[in-house]
Amino acid sequence: MQRNLDKTKPLCPQICEHICLDVALGELKPNERIKSVREAAVAVGVNPNTMQRSYEILEQEGILYSVRGTGWFVSENTEKAKQSLEKLKEEKTRMFFEEMLNLGMSAEELREFIKEYKYD
Repeated sequence: MQRNLDKTKPLCPQICEHICLDVALGELKPNERIKSVREAAVAVGVNPNTMQRSYEILEQEGILYSVRGTGWFVSENTEKAKQSLEKLKEEKTRMFFEEMLNLGMSAEELREFIKEYKYD
């Protein structure tokens, strides 16, 4: 997980999103051992308790699993991470559209903006 965190927003959901993305994109492989809670916390600059909570959330979602005394691993079923990523895409897209409409952009202006937007 090499992405930056927005310190003005809740950290756990961001950490979970980043790990899910890494799993869904295949950057983290099934049964691969990931950084320890302490290593990961230092790497992203958060409290170890925050990282522990993030790992536990991902374990409850079936994306990670822990082996006592050994560490944290990526689940064999990466479909859960892919599903979480799709859900996240939908939520963020919906939020973007709602925000643009709230800022006074018409649906037609929004369509034109998307059509003309340069994807790099």
